[in-house]
This record gives sequence, structure tokens and C-alpha cells, in this order.
Amino acid sequence: MSQDAALVARVLDGEHDAFRTLVERESRTVVAACYRVLGDLHDAEDAAQEAFVTAYGSLATWRAEGPFGAWLTRIAIRIALRAATRRRTVTWIDPAAGSDVAAHAALDASLRRSGGGEDPATQALRRERDADLRAAVAALEEPYREVVALRFFGELSLAEIASQTDRPLGTVKTHLHRGLARLRARIEPEALR
Repeated sequence: MSQDAALVARVLDGEHDAFRTLVERESRTVVAACYRVLGDLHDAEDAAQEAFVTAYGSLATWRAEGPFGAWLTRIAIRIALRAATRRRTVTWIDPAAGSDVAAHAALDASLRRSGGGEDPATQALRRERDADLRAAVAALEEPYREVVALRFFGELSLAEIASQTDRPLGTVKTHLHRGLARLRARIEPEALR
């Protein structure tokens, strides 16, 4: 029996501190995966917390055929993708348009708080591009969205994705290839405008 399986068995037997061990071990990875999907640390932490609650309630369904962390990351990615699709789009204010002075001041203050050595306009463009990419991944149809998200946001290997999704490795490779092609088709026309 693997260490993961032993910890899960202890949780299922009523030893709740064993789940705390799993949470402490996996929390950094799960939050990072959610952050790569959502691009916001607060939202990522919320999604990770929801993933742990969901995993706790579903522990009996874990088959121990792969790493517990991969199973948990799959749950977290799905939750983060759902959260990403529920988001509203943000409309950027054009400072040259001469509209509301208070809105411009708030935007400028927000950009200054983001810090870093980069030009605020470059930072804003990068954040917008990243948000567009996350939205494009979230808009992919299944099974492509799941495979692309697990590979690039969850950083799972193709073999781990195959194990977690109960798909043959060749099918996972095909879904990844087709998903990336669909993603490229969504993103490249926008970049050419």
C-alpha cells in the first residue's frame, strides 16, 4: 500500500489529522495549479479550498491507481476552470479618451501597486494577454479543455493525465494535440488584428 493510500485509509477510518497531512503536502501545488488557471491568488486559494473540501467528500472514490496529488489537481483544475468561465470581462479605460478623472486615478494607482520593474502599460498588457489565454482554455470544449488544463496548468505528465482520466495514452496525446490546435485557432486570429 502506498503512503497516499495509507493516509486516505486512515482518513476514511475517522482519523481527520491524516487529511491535514495530505492538505499540507499538496496545498502549494494545488494553489499554484489554480493560480495558473485563474491568474489571481485570492481566487486560486478559494478554488483550492473548494477542491480540498470536494476531495474530502469524495475520498472513497479515489482508486489509488495514481498519485493522490494528481487526482486532487484534477479536481482543482475543474473547479478553477468553472470559476474562470463565470468571471465577467473587464473593460479597460482608455486614458486618452478623456472620460472620468477618478476612474483614471484609480487605474493609475492600481497599476502602480502592481509593482515590479516593468512599465505599467507592459504589465497591464501581460495581465490582459494571460487572462485572454486562460479564458480561451476555459472556452475549449471537452475533452480538450481538461487535457490542456491538466497538462499546462496542473503540470501533470501525459501518463498521469491518462491515469487520472482513464484514457489511453495515445488518446491523451491526440486530445492535447487537437486542443492546442483549437486554442491556437482561437488566439492567433486575435493577435493578427
